[in-house]
Amino acid sequence: MAPTTPALETTAPDAVVIGAGPNGLVAANLLVDAGWSVEVLEANDDPGGAVRSDRGVHTDYVSDTFSAFYPLAAASPVLARLNLHEEGLRWSHAPRVLAHPLTDGRCAVLSRDRAATAAGLERFAPGDGLAWDNLCDIWDRLGDDILTALFTPFPPLRASARLLARLRGAGGLRLARTLLLPVRRLGEEEFQGEGGRLLLAGNALHADLAPEAAGSGGYGWLMAMLAQTVGFPAPVGGAGAFTDALVRRLRRRGGVLRCGERVDEVVVRAGRAVAVRTAHGETVAARRAVLADVAVPALYGDLVGPEHLPSRLLDDLRRFQWDWATFKVDWALSGPIPWNAEQAAAAGTVHLADGVDELTRFAAQLATARVPDRPFLLLGQMTTTDPSRSPAGTESVWAYTHVPHRIRGDAGDGGITGTWDAREREAMADRVEAQIERFAPGFRARVRARRILAPPTLQAMDANLHGGAINGGTTAVHQQLLFRPVPGTGRPETPVEGLYLASASAHPGGGVHGAPGANAARAALRSARPVRRGLARAQSALASRGRRPKDPVFDSASADGLPRTAP
Repeated sequence: MAPTTPALETTAPDAVVIGAGPNGLVAANLLVDAGWSVEVLEANDDPGGAVRSDRGVHTDYVSDTFSAFYPLAAASPVLARLNLHEEGLRWSHAPRVLAHPLTDGRCAVLSRDRAATAAGLERFAPGDGLAWDNLCDIWDRLGDDILTALFTPFPPLRASARLLARLRGAGGLRLARTLLLPVRRLGEEEFQGEGGRLLLAGNALHADLAPEAAGSGGYGWLMAMLAQTVGFPAPVGGAGAFTDALVRRLRRRGGVLRCGERVDEVVVRAGRAVAVRTAHGETVAARRAVLADVAVPALYGDLVGPEHLPSRLLDDLRRFQWDWATFKVDWALSGPIPWNAEQAAAAGTVHLADGVDELTRFAAQLATARVPDRPFLLLGQMTTTDPSRSPAGTESVWAYTHVPHRIRGDAGDGGITGTWDAREREAMADRVEAQIERFAPGFRARVRARRILAPPTLQAMDANLHGGAINGGTTAVHQQLLFRPVPGTGRPETPVEGLYLASASAHPGGGVHGAPGANAARAALRSARPVRRGLARAQSALASRGRRPKDPVFDSASADGLPRTAP
């Protein structure tokens, strides 16, 4: 016999948050700050989602299980307002932010010292140092407004108005064109040598954007400018320290976190989310809202029954595109990586591809559903970044690359088919190590231990990482802004009243910055105001049809999306 739908008890929390990843924890913290009672339910035994660390590779080495560097967190006004330093969070930086070595020994280096970055690029080609300075000057004029627009609920009206005003003074349409360029073309227009082109292109491929993809130039520039200004910091002691700070803050302010509690269903009554039901059969009522830090196909495909959803939304979900699958290896090394290009030794993040052409080759193999034979690697030297990660003289290292979700062939000779059994996992890990050896001969001789995280392993460790997709959906322009996660308003409201999407599947997407969680929390707080409930119902109803009613309160919102004055 099915459990009965719960009554809304006065002892029930105001809000239930599904998932204790960074977005869920940010949402919960903002709600408790507003005086709400909040209960967070996490399926795993530990909180953090894709922000965790452990000693699973070697007992003497701390390894970040998923994400490791946090430029978006360092730049996020959402996280800045949480004052996580008061909860013990400290950041550490490598001597250099990023390096992109080539097999001939040359190396492009990005430093938080702008002059040092420019001087290094000048050695690739005369005039490229000045070209870098020019890109930095644009960031100086527009960066703050870009970040405000990025982290503000969509549409960011006030931030966009300021940005447009500044754009007119910074070149207007010409600059907009520049940022929409593929990163290959942007690099060719701005730089004569390979160095600057590599810094932009490698950063663009932090997302699932090929060098020839529209908008990849703007994304590569954004990440490069963040690297130049705030760096790629890592939490002292491991990524888990970031999660620990969010959890401590939440509990200190009265929030409840329960781990090992997988939610199987969002209970909907009369079109409103009123509770969740766990895998253990417990029903947890929510007096005001349910916020889901859950990938959108799982929310609408598993947790909310199709009878509660518009047919158009279900049809749009069939077109939802995941970002590339991920394959990751963690190592405990007996010593530093023996780079041919010595400059790479001081960088926290290292990009490994022998030029932009090799990046294009890698992306083309992914596009044709083949496992790359020379995978582009993002590599992290964590002890170089944070000496607490392993004993002196050693290095805690990871690298990841991307593979197709559905493999139709192997561009290499390993016969990898996508079953990801033990043989295929070892073969792909060996291929990753062979790529490192091209730039650092002798790397393998320093490996004490390694851990392989294939796409199914990543998903088993965090259900939001579907098939190893780490960004909650593609970063391509057809699934951004008002198209994220499906064509509509680009906002956290859903067709179910009182239910809000708080994961990286929502605007502005992947990366650890807390904006999807913050946007969902603010939407819940606004909708809870009696004068706004009718408007919230209308917004939810129109969300599935890609329309948004005129909202004078929202249209006069402040930069963080909250009304400037009470209605």
